[in-house]
Amino acid sequence: MRIAYLDCFSGISGDMTLGALIDAGVSQQAIFDAVQSLQLPHCQLSTEEVYRGAFRATHVKIDTRPEHHHRHLSDILELIEASELTTSQKTLASNIFEHLAKAEAKVHGASMEDVHFHEVGAVDSIADIVGSAVGWDLLHVDQIISSHVPTGQGSVHIAHGTVSIPAPGTAELLIGVPLRDIAIQAELTTPTGAAILTSITDSFGPMPKMTIESIGYGAGSKELTEQPNVLRLFLGHDHSPPETDEVWLLETNLDDISGEWIGYCTERLQESGALDVFTTSIQMKKGRPAVQLSVICKLEHVELLEQIIFQETGSLGIRRWPSHRHKLDRRSHQVTTRFGSVEGKIGISSSSPPSFSPEYESCKKLARKHHVALREIYHAALNSFDPSNITS
Repeated sequence: MRIAYLDCFSGISGDMTLGALIDAGVSQQAIFDAVQSLQLPHCQLSTEEVYRGAFRATHVKIDTRPEHHHRHLSDILELIEASELTTSQKTLASNIFEHLAKAEAKVHGASMEDVHFHEVGAVDSIADIVGSAVGWDLLHVDQIISSHVPTGQGSVHIAHGTVSIPAPGTAELLIGVPLRDIAIQAELTTPTGAAILTSITDSFGPMPKMTIESIGYGAGSKELTEQPNVLRLFLGHDHSPPETDEVWLLETNLDDISGEWIGYCTERLQESGALDVFTTSIQMKKGRPAVQLSVICKLEHVELLEQIIFQETGSLGIRRWPSHRHKLDRRSHQVTTRFGSVEGKIGISSSSPPSFSPEYESCKKLARKHHVALREIYHAALNSFDPSNITS
């Protein structure tokens, strides 16, 4: 599983994010070309190597001219839609701006469509957000985790006057995000940074178990006296082996009972805690055809399930032994098809894309409802599953 970890010890802004992405290895040219396709007026991007404190970092410079008008959400979404970004990049960039608009609308008591983007509607902020969306898309990570986030202290001047830090829009975006208390008189986390962070991050906490492949340092515009004003981006893989547990396997050979009795025994075993029950056709001595009944279960169910086997089959002996199994991370999942919603389970592996298995009962219900073959429901469910939407 490919992991990105954001160390926001000095907060996060749009230019810091762009710098960290490029410094970690994302193609600078791909990002710049994508931003240029927006046809923003008088917008030129460049990078430079700078030092923040004693640390080298990449700083992204966006040269623009002052503007005297403000953009609405619809204006920015039109720019994104008309650009040369891929579909996934357009979706992420649009989601970030919609996230911003929702926060600003709540703060100002307006609708998302009526919100005037001031600072975040300027050319440099649009370039920061769209460039970051492109960069994250090009990283192809499975999981994004962030440290706790400092906002800084003091006050900042915005279009609506001087306000305390965090600014109202930033504070709204950071609802539910664990914050760090740092006594630095500066705006460490900007609205642009907060919008990007909360739109891409899966969870917040310490650095996860991972093998680091590269580290990117993105420089902020300010030089802080207390600490380096940089954002660190760690990229790596989690090569953890699959989860392991112990199960028990019970087996007996049956050559002298009715198939209906075996079927009934199987039902009782499944109802009484068996993880799986299956039968195998075998041939015993003197050429007698027979059935091998196999049961997989937890230790705590062994005694009860053996009693059921003895009672229902008349078997004179049951073989048993412990077995260790590797398990993928499994979770319930639902897909939407033209026939309706289908329940199922996804399996997540660190070495392959997530897989989806439709539930039989869910498929059977839709097959009967629509009078179609069961296989049609299964095929529709599998075709509707999008592994790119699954986070590990």
